[in-house]
Amino acid sequence: MHCVRSVAPDILLVGASDRRLALFENIYPIPRGVSYNSYLVLDEKTVLLDTADSAVSARFLENLAYGLNGRPLDYVIVNHMEPDHAASLMDVLRLYPEAQVVASAKAIAMIGQFFDGDVSARCTAVKEGDTLPTGRHTFTFVMAPMVHWPEVMVTYDTADKILFSADAFGTFGALNGNIFADEVAFEAEWLPDARRYYVNIVGKYGMQVQNLLKKAAGLEINLLCPLHGPIWRKNIAWFVEKYQRWSSYTPEDKTVAIFCGSVYGNTENAADILAACLADRGVERVALYDVSHTDLSHLVAEAFRCSHLVFAAATYNNGIFTPMETLLLDLKAHNLQNRTAALIENGTWAPQAGKLMGELVGGMKGVELLTGTVTLKSAVKERAGLEALADALAASLK
Repeated sequence: MHCVRSVAPDILLVGASDRRLALFENIYPIPRGVSYNSYLVLDEKTVLLDTADSAVSARFLENLAYGLNGRPLDYVIVNHMEPDHAASLMDVLRLYPEAQVVASAKAIAMIGQFFDGDVSARCTAVKEGDTLPTGRHTFTFVMAPMVHWPEVMVTYDTADKILFSADAFGTFGALNGNIFADEVAFEAEWLPDARRYYVNIVGKYGMQVQNLLKKAAGLEINLLCPLHGPIWRKNIAWFVEKYQRWSSYTPEDKTVAIFCGSVYGNTENAADILAACLADRGVERVALYDVSHTDLSHLVAEAFRCSHLVFAAATYNNGIFTPMETLLLDLKAHNLQNRTAALIENGTWAPQAGKLMGELVGGMKGVELLTGTVTLKSAVKERAGLEALADALAASLK
């Protein structure tokens, strides 16, 4: 049975949610599931904007058939060729042989890479500023390369001022009846997943996101329709501001996140003492994470959220404790910038983690490394170094 929702008087949400998938892209935990949003416009010509993942293709195709209600499908706009949004494309083209594909030239090339069968005769390549009139609606295409694939574009409906934003402004989380962001407790319940989605999926490409935001700033937007998560019709500027911060590598919160890699608990004890010292100095919302037990996607998102970062790790095989090394390499890969960082190292006979962590952190653009690595040899024997580090962090925050 269909599950179709109305987005606007002649626009339907025909996608579906997946609550069974454990890992998005087979790497990021999604305990709240994920939605695959697909939009159907019922104008003089019918238009489908993106399809859906193969995991929900049966429901998606049923929704599409119900939405069309016997009408032909005239156009399929492909904003993004990643399989979570395009795996059902060939099913749609087989079921609706009159449908024409509208996409960027790079997306059309990718169709042949993902699928067998030549559909090039049914494809129209569009570029920046091209339009598609369908009756009341006219769709304008805006190229958004590397947000987060090179073929990506977004589509703007000039009639109703709707931006179909591809993966931009998306979030993890299945849609549970309420499809609009103002119908859910977005800041309390959805924002952490929106941040984690952005940082891990798109975070490396801040400059490209900035370019798209500059283009979007020239558009009047009444509805913001992403390919994952709730649709925005109110307070859009609030969410856009989050994207401005994330894509410019500007911290959301002036506070300290402590990332701890501890083998037997001694380094963790130092991290706990530092957190208490920071609280004594009036620092609020201090966050402390065990890098061995917190998923990497959450750690990276928290590093993007917080202004000051402390990396506390044991020396392991004469190197950095492995989960901490993985975190630092991932932060570098995601292009983290513009933070203040500090280091705590531990090593019973030959502490090396501080030096090696410093080399990785020092290679990150705009990261100020506070002087004076705190060095432990096994257990914490005195607090002076941790007290001094807390002083330095508190002063930097002010």
